[in-house]
Amino acid sequence: MKRLLSGAARRMARSEALVRPISMAADMLMSERGCLMTFHRGAPAKLWEQLPNRDFYLDTTFLDEFLGYLKRQGWDIVTIEEATHRSKSGRGRFVNFSVDDCYRDTYEDVVPLFRRHNVPVTLFVTTGIPDGTLPLWAAGLEDTLLNKDSVMLEDGAIRVPDFETKQAAFYRIADSWDGRQAAKSYARFCEMNGIDMNAMHWKHAITWEMLEELRNDPLVEIGGHTVTHARISSLSPEGALFELQGCRDRLIERLGIPARHFAFPYGRSGDCGTRDFAIARDAGYASASTTRKGLVLGGQDPYSLPRCTINGSDRSVATMELHLSGMTGLAARMAGRV
Repeated sequence: MKRLLSGAARRMARSEALVRPISMAADMLMSERGCLMTFHRGAPAKLWEQLPNRDFYLDTTFLDEFLGYLKRQGWDIVTIEEATHRSKSGRGRFVNFSVDDCYRDTYEDVVPLFRRHNVPVTLFVTTGIPDGTLPLWAAGLEDTLLNKDSVMLEDGAIRVPDFETKQAAFYRIADSWDGRQAAKSYARFCEMNGIDMNAMHWKHAITWEMLEELRNDPLVEIGGHTVTHARISSLSPEGALFELQGCRDRLIERLGIPARHFAFPYGRSGDCGTRDFAIARDAGYASASTTRKGLVLGGQDPYSLPRCTINGSDRSVATMELHLSGMTGLAARMAGRV
């Protein structure tokens, strides 16, 4: 029988055998709990291996396997709307998956994967992306490095003939750009390398037309993720309200949806706090999610929902079970990374 199993199925079976004791122990301790998981981009395993910024992506080949695992283990996969209801009633074990920012691959790859499993997914949209006002400089930099053997920088040309040099160049350049000057630095980079910034944006960005299609899908929940992907704690109260309410108003205007839920960019304790949770309420949202690792238990404040960020390093069931059991949240708190 084992010889008939695919390689992926054998790996999954081995992983399940390894994590079953962890899962059983966690279930005995907390049979009523929720785990919210978030990621940014998705790519199949073959492509994921080649990406200079691959830790920003979730391996969708593994995600496909993991969704099947959750269903076999009896986890309910729910929307944020349902998650907030369950946090009040304490009904069963549940998982929510959310995609922050939203790129073209959200529409082309991620949502279709959730459809195949007939389970919901939450999209937290940064409205500057479909509006075309937020430069996707990291995506443009990565795309250029991926498709060229050399690139021009201010201090001269550099060769990037293989994965290792492309990845090293990505992190070095991204670190030098990161901050308020990123858009200006990226524009200069595009000029020097003959890159059409507008075409590059729409190669990676989700569009309003795509979102209009997705809003009609009963498996897709759409919420807000600011206008410009700003760090909310760094803004004045007026600036923070603009980011949250402006995003919600734009979603309502373009998509005609309630846009009831919000996720903070960055989302750790230094990025959003008590003031910002109150602003989310004032902006008309019914919940606000952070990226503070942990579980959703009974009595959870809906304006400071914990979420576990999953990315390229999360490619095994054993690792994901650490999120589901609450161990990563505990470890983060013990290490002061909240």
